[in-house]
Amino acid sequence: MPIDFERQAAVTAVQFLTRIPLPGGMNVTEPDRRLLSASVGYFPWVGGAIGLTTGLVAWGASQVLPAAVAVGLALAFEAWLTNAFHEDAVADCCDAFGGGWTRDDVLRIMKDSRVGSFGTLGLLLAVGLRWSCLQSLAQSAGGAVVPTCLAAGAVGRWAILRMMATIAPIPSRDGLSRDVGSQPTTARLWLGSAGMLAWGGPWIWLDPLRALLTVGLVLLCVAAWSRYVQRRLGGVTGDCLGCQCYLAQLLVLMVACAQRAGAE
Repeated sequence: MPIDFERQAAVTAVQFLTRIPLPGGMNVTEPDRRLLSASVGYFPWVGGAIGLTTGLVAWGASQVLPAAVAVGLALAFEAWLTNAFHEDAVADCCDAFGGGWTRDDVLRIMKDSRVGSFGTLGLLLAVGLRWSCLQSLAQSAGGAVVPTCLAAGAVGRWAILRMMATIAPIPSRDGLSRDVGSQPTTARLWLGSAGMLAWGGPWIWLDPLRALLTVGLVLLCVAAWSRYVQRRLGGVTGDCLGCQCYLAQLLVLMVACAQRAGAE
């Protein structure tokens, strides 16, 4: 691909995953479908940057504030930075799969902008679990929260790529997520994997065995979630991909906390 096209694809990934108004990416009114499909290879690169900012805010704030407050600020900042993109996906999936009996019910509820009891409870539990893990890491010595957040951000978006390679999008669904969710090429998978490894370098160096275990668990999670979504819907939606990202991030954080507990 030409260098200019790759630059635009990278900018498009930033525009899609964050609220940062970088120029030179996709045209929002008439988006270039090629750019949207190509941008997925940069998702782990952007995810790592998002995780780095979250970790730095949590670590920096914890120097002057209690860990619980510092983590709350970090999560609030990330929600602002990403427009609560993946949190919204978690709530939509909990509502849809929890309250829908048929395929049509699930898709209809998933598209509804309102949040029901399943979505509210699921989101509270997911964010609460993430909050608890980050608080534990913020209280640990050595600033473990920064490399772990960095890795979680990259691995979460890499899990999106793995799910996209496993299950095709639902062809009848409209919107940008259908084009982003198209099955990635081998080159895009390698690009995304390189981003995950690059951002996860400090995390891998700190404990390679734990990192390997985490990646294995994430792959199992991708396989299980993909199979469930395929069985219920016959294809993937953007919300399912976003929920997969959040599940993968939680796995990274929980294994990191288990490591800390074992060390103590």
